[in-house]
Formats: sequence, C-alpha cells, structure tokens
Amino acid sequence: MRIAIDAVPLLVRSAGVKNYLYHWLTHMVRSAPRGTICSLPPLGELGPLNHDASMAGPVRTFAGLAALAASNYTPLPILDWLTRSADVFHASTLVRHPPRRPRLTATIYDMTCWLMPELHSAANLRADRAYCELLRRAHRLIAISQSSKDDAVRTLGLSPDGITVIYPGIADAFFQPAPAAVQEVRTRYKLQRPFVLAVGTIEPRKNVDALVKAFAALPAVMREEFDLVLAGPRGWASDETNNLLRRVRYLGYIPEPDIAPLTAAAAMFAYPSLYEGFGFPVAQAMAAGTAVLASNVSSLPEITGDAALLIDPHSLSELTGGLHRLLSSPALRAELAARGCVQASRFRWPDCAARSLEFFQEVAG
Repeated sequence: MRIAIDAVPLLVRSAGVKNYLYHWLTHMVRSAPRGTICSLPPLGELGPLNHDASMAGPVRTFAGLAALAASNYTPLPILDWLTRSADVFHASTLVRHPPRRPRLTATIYDMTCWLMPELHSAANLRADRAYCELLRRAHRLIAISQSSKDDAVRTLGLSPDGITVIYPGIADAFFQPAPAAVQEVRTRYKLQRPFVLAVGTIEPRKNVDALVKAFAALPAVMREEFDLVLAGPRGWASDETNNLLRRVRYLGYIPEPDIAPLTAAAAMFAYPSLYEGFGFPVAQAMAAGTAVLASNVSSLPEITGDAALLIDPHSLSELTGGLHRLLSSPALRAELAARGCVQASRFRWPDCAARSLEFFQEVAG
C-alpha cells in the first residue's frame, strides 16, 4: 500500500488545517512501514510547526506551489504524473483536479462556508465550494468530528456510509507543560495578573467582538483582578473588531512553542466561537489543565463532553454570565480543569494515525 498525501497546506500560512496536517502526517509516517506514506511535495522530516511560514525550504516551497498552480490552472496532468505509483491520493483543500488513477480520499474539516457564508471572504467561499465538489467525487472521506460529518451529509447530500469519523489529536506539549515554561511565558509577555485567554485567528466566526463586550460588562472589581488576553493572527477582522482589540491585551501571532505554556498560565479559557469543525484551541486548553468556557454549538459539545461550561454564543448575557461564574469560583475552575484533562486524553495523535492507516488500508483494498 502506498498513500500520497497532498501536503501543500504546509507550505502556506494556515491555522487549523496546517496544525492537523502537520501532526497527522508526522504520526502516520512514524507508524506506517517505510515508504507507505509519502507527501506531495516530498518534505522529508518536518521541523517544528510554524503556522506563519512554509514548513519547507524556498526551493521545495516554490516547486510545490508551482506544481499546484500548474495542476489547477493548466490542462497538464501534473498530479497523475506525481502519483503514478500511489494506491490512494488524499487531497488537500487546495486541489482542484485530483489524479485519475489512485483512489481519492479527503478530510472534511467543517461546513462553515455553507452554513455561515456571511462570515467569510469571497475568496474563502470560492475555495470551499471547489473543495466540496472534490468531496463529492471522493471514494471515501474522513471527518474530524461527528458534527462535521452530519453537517456534510445534510449540506452536500453525501452518503454517511462513505464518511469515517476520526478525531484529531492534541500535541504532547499541551499535556502538563513544565511550570518553568509557564512562568517564562508569563514573564516574557508581561502577564502579571490572572487572565482569561482566547486563542485563534481574529475573524468573525471566532466571535471576538462578543467576548470583548462580555468581559467589559463584568463588574469593575472583577476586571481589575483579571485581564482578557487574546492571541492569534489578524484574519479578515472588521474595523469594529480591530478597535475592540485595543481595549484588551492583544498579543498577536504567538509562536507554536509558546501556545501550550500560555494556555496553561491562564485562569480560564474562553471560546465563544459560532462554529467549529473540531476546536483545537478548546481541546488544547483541556489538555493543559485550564478550565474552559465554550459555545454550545457545532462540534464543541461533542469535543468537550462534560468538561466545559457551555453557553449560547449569540447571547451576550449568557457569555457574560459564564465568565462571571467561572472567574468567581476557583472550585468550579478546578473541577472543570480536572475533567478537561480526562476528556483531552481521548484525543491523541498516535491513536488518530493508527485509525487513519486502517482507513487507508480499507480504501486501498
């Protein structure tokens, strides 16, 4: 069996998809017999995850992006040439013309462009609709949550029998970060007071505006005790959102090695997202032993189980109330943190890799 994994998302700036692909590919290569898993373009052993830059050198990055462009926008059968020895080709969100000979598979991340198109740029909507056409042609599909699978079946009319739910994992760094690393991050980012943390790209779907307004509605004495800290690159945020960011501690893009200790340093983690296919930041917070406040929509109840305080992300009063309840109760925060560690242990990359290899064995026949 030989599986070709389209790894082009590792060459561009990305958040959730890049995180998934990096760890998924790395652990499958470790688990499978030598030569079973190959990446396109060939990347060799990957260095540390960097969301903001390519995971390959300049030459491989240029070659990989050039091959993708030629495949997508010319009649040249580039991917047919590159996958002639593969049994299965697993496509990324960027591929438009998959190879014809190997069996086609892909991953369903979320259906937010279909369910909430008003929250996305025109370019995102075009790319997602093209990817959905590829999903309809695939032999088999992986979904990263039951919620994503159900949404894809309902929205695209896909057969549920052709979709296997395989949960992603959480990187080992998030489980029990070293106290010294936690203190070092506190010091470096000048986080003297206890804080509420939110991590993610600044975009409408993350509901940042509501979080900032809900925090501002807390009693003054609570806002004097706790800070609200936001971390993540700017996406397609509105002027209003950018103005609201000035009211809180906005750290901008955080290098990957800092995210685990920063998460563990927080008094609580707040994630009032309007839609998630899985919710890596929430799962990571649970692994780090930080109490979580999250939305009661899409995949988040599935991923958090009984280990988070869930609120309606459309209700400012519920969000404010959830913040107040957790910040005023160290005992509740400790209880949710303990449950979160247990819940997060369900999501480990070696388990994901093992199930994925079984999936590919079934597809290859």
